[in-house]
Amino acid sequence: MGVHFEDYDVAVIGAGHAGCEAAVAAARLGFKTVIFGVNIDSVANMACNPSIGGTAKGQLVREIDAMGGVMGKIADKTAIQTKLLNKAKGPAVYSPRAQIDRRRYQSEMKHLLELEKNIDLKQAEIVKIFTEMGENGIPKVTGVATHLGAEYGCKCVIACTGTYLKGKVIIGEYSYSSGPDGHFPANALSGCLADLGFSIIRLKTGTPPRVNRQSVDFSKTEPQHGDDLPFSFSFDEDAPQNEQLPCYLTHTNRRTHDIIKANLHRSPLYNGMIEGVGPRYCPSIEDKIMRFADKERHQLFIEPMGSDTEEMYVQGMSSSLPEDVQCDFIHSIEGLEKASIMRPAYAIEYDAIDARQLKLSLESRIVDGLFCAGQINGSSGYEEAAAQGLMAGINAGRKLQGKEPIVIDRSEGYIGVLIDDLVTRGTREPYRMMTSRAEYRLVLRQDNADSRLTPKGYEAGLITEERYNKFKTKMENIQKEIERLNNTFVSPGTKINELMARVDSTPLKGSCTLADLLRRPEISYDLICEYEAEQENSEKTELTFREAEQVEISVKYEGYIKRQEIQINQFRKLEKKRLPVPFDYSVVKNICLEAREKLTKIQPESMGQASRITGVSPADITALMIFFSAEGKTSEEEK
Repeated sequence: MGVHFEDYDVAVIGAGHAGCEAAVAAARLGFKTVIFGVNIDSVANMACNPSIGGTAKGQLVREIDAMGGVMGKIADKTAIQTKLLNKAKGPAVYSPRAQIDRRRYQSEMKHLLELEKNIDLKQAEIVKIFTEMGENGIPKVTGVATHLGAEYGCKCVIACTGTYLKGKVIIGEYSYSSGPDGHFPANALSGCLADLGFSIIRLKTGTPPRVNRQSVDFSKTEPQHGDDLPFSFSFDEDAPQNEQLPCYLTHTNRRTHDIIKANLHRSPLYNGMIEGVGPRYCPSIEDKIMRFADKERHQLFIEPMGSDTEEMYVQGMSSSLPEDVQCDFIHSIEGLEKASIMRPAYAIEYDAIDARQLKLSLESRIVDGLFCAGQINGSSGYEEAAAQGLMAGINAGRKLQGKEPIVIDRSEGYIGVLIDDLVTRGTREPYRMMTSRAEYRLVLRQDNADSRLTPKGYEAGLITEERYNKFKTKMENIQKEIERLNNTFVSPGTKINELMARVDSTPLKGSCTLADLLRRPEISYDLICEYEAEQENSEKTELTFREAEQVEISVKYEGYIKRQEIQINQFRKLEKKRLPVPFDYSVVKNICLEAREKLTKIQPESMGQASRITGVSPADITALMIFFSAEGKTSEEEK
């Protein structure tokens, strides 16, 4: 029999990136919140790699910030190298990435939780979620219990368990029960979730070796420096002036590959020791060498773990091979011949749930008041976890406020793509966000995340009045400048044609607007500003770097953006056709058996969501629309 300690509005299980965002969101909405970590020294731990952002992930971090989350602000404070990736590919896939001082990030996040007036941070393993039968016949959350017998009452639970659920670390022939980085696992909660009716799946991820900087010969590597451009994840802050530390590029070679191939029989991936499904898009080094046998070498980046540690991370060399084999293949690499391995690489298996048992709000359909976010839903990555945690925290708060949840759809943000993919389609492997998953990525850019989502963050209550007013001023400045460029004409002349010649652009032969000039691929907004600086009576106002960025992209890609907005309007027509939940689709006779089963299991909230369920065909959607139109059971939101 446990001992009752205290009652809360919201209990968050897990203090990783999902848990931190969830707790802060719920607390800032005014709800008394408790967050539990197996070890609170591991708050916001970066067990996999010391970076935030990257392709598609950087978009997620900027969206988190636009909604009022905290990951971007803390990443800005603790960044030790910053880059904008994919600059050669166009603005639809520009992706900010920052190398992070791992321990400083943890310290800053832990301190933020400690200072938040509505949050209690506690070290404990949660072993049970208490429920009672609700009036609607569905169990509802009433509290949680710790491994020490302490019981806490609550109205909502947000499970953000990361890789701790029945965590098992595997290195070669050796395996042991463990969470990431040697922390205790959470072995009891999986059984509780199964008892509540959740389908449990087994997944696997891993991490590379860490080496001592003093033992690396950097003369054999290529330094990789950060960008000089102003950089911040947060729309609410000036670009930080942190010291930029270099990373270093090296490569595997034939000898590396031969060592790994000769020891494949000792690899848990190939001898059957690993049961969990690993990430397709972040394979181990042994998997890469076998899957891409034609490649003579693979890139490796040696990255600093922080400014006050000699520990460095060998990105691209995730492995579960035995420690002696790891030593051999590390020492076969240029620059790492004498490297001292501080931590061996390892694989970790863990339990997750089938996220198709959740609503788009991330609340469970089988337990009222229980939300799930992060790797428990089958995702991988800090950014994916934080995005889900933020939305779960917001929607737990809105549930307690008696309000409808806030759901970001696929046309509004990468957050919407992420959650819709997990909840509608599910996953059998760790899910990673990529730009190719977003159908409308030209509209869902990193530079305009605030214009898309800050109004939603304001509606939720996480964006202050002061910040919202600054945002509105920024949007006005951008719109005024776009209108000015469209209405300001320039005539052929010596100065303008000298600038055109400088960038190999065709000289002007007749007058045109500044917007027409900017649409030329070789003409930048900075070049236009340079021209205008020498003109009398220019009505141009000075823009910030972020404002100028949005102006240039909006003008230069106007035609493509308008085309995508037409596609979005078509998409939203289906999204607005709401479906009854719950509903027994066995009564719909004109759809195939698989569609009936999948629809009944997933319970889509809209016709659009139904259309994205694997096994539901366009013909099934047509039949559904006819059925519900005849029955009068769809909500006509579009009216």
